[in-house]
Amino acid sequence: MRRPGRPRDYPAVVSETRATFLIRPVRPDEYAALGELTVAAYRAIPFEMPHQDVYDVQLREVARRAETSCVVVASTPAGELLGGVTYVSGPNDPYSEGLREGEAGMRMLAVDRAHRRRGVGRTLTEWCLARARADGRLRLILHTAVWMPDAIRLYERMGFARQPQIDFAPAPGIDLIAYSFDLAAGTPPPA
Repeated sequence: MRRPGRPRDYPAVVSETRATFLIRPVRPDEYAALGELTVAAYRAIPFEMPHQDVYDVQLREVARRAETSCVVVASTPAGELLGGVTYVSGPNDPYSEGLREGEAGMRMLAVDRAHRRRGVGRTLTEWCLARARADGRLRLILHTAVWMPDAIRLYERMGFARQPQIDFAPAPGIDLIAYSFDLAAGTPPPA
């Protein structure tokens, strides 16, 4: 029996925007490194988020996410981590933020600051879209925040649409805004 969130085959994605990297499952020996990379990426956002210390604990819990969800990384062929994301398979995934039947999600997308603007975030997002299609999902939902303008710009360029009716605040002072991608409508526009 396969574990939840674990596909039988991971699509091997190789991008050649400005560097070559691949998308693959995170390995147990990379959990700590991906957790620190994710915390550093979120801490680099020019916004002092309330409860950041509490969220840092969640961002570092890669092993926990990998047990129930699907955590993938972007890495160089030599194994250097460039970024990572958690794919949420549907409403029964513990990391679902209110997903409904037919929806998948993505959470905790992070790219190492030294490797930003090389297509890593876009390629991780495209991987999640491809996985959601392969899983037969109708939409991919994500939440971000107004203090993440680079993420918002990426998602809008890729064809995600704002969904204010599913915005929410997981804690006081943390207002998350929702976006969705209609998987039946097509593929993301080229970079």
